[in-house]
Amino acid sequence: MSPSGGAGICTRVTRTWVPPVIPAVACLLLAALWGMSVFDGWGQEAFCPGAPSSWECADRLTMVIMVSGLVALAAVAVTATAWLARRESLFGTAVLLWLAAVGVLFVGGVVAQ
Repeated sequence: MSPSGGAGICTRVTRTWVPPVIPAVACLLLAALWGMSVFDGWGQEAFCPGAPSSWECADRLTMVIMVSGLVALAAVAVTATAWLARRESLFGTAVLLWLAAVGVLFVGGVVAQ
C-alpha cells in the first residue's frame, strides 16, 4: 500500500541516473564522425565515388552538407553550453542534435546519389 492511502496506487518514481561522461563521449564521437564525413571527404567517397556524374552529385552533396551544418552548429552550441555551464541535462539534447546532423548527412547523401 502506498503511504498516501490510495487503493494500491504506487506513487514512487524511479529514475535511472546516467553518468554525464557517457553522453559527453557520445557527443565527441558523433562530432568526430560528422567532421570526418564533411571535412575529410568520407561523405564524398561514400555517396559520390567517381561516377560519371560525380560533379553533379558533389554539388547536391554540398547542399546537404550545408543543411547538416546548420544542425551541427546547433549541436555544437548545446554541447558547449552543457560542458561550460555544467548543465548535465543538456547532454541528452546535444546527443540528439548530433544524431540529427549525422542523420541529415546520411539521408541527404543517399538522396544525392
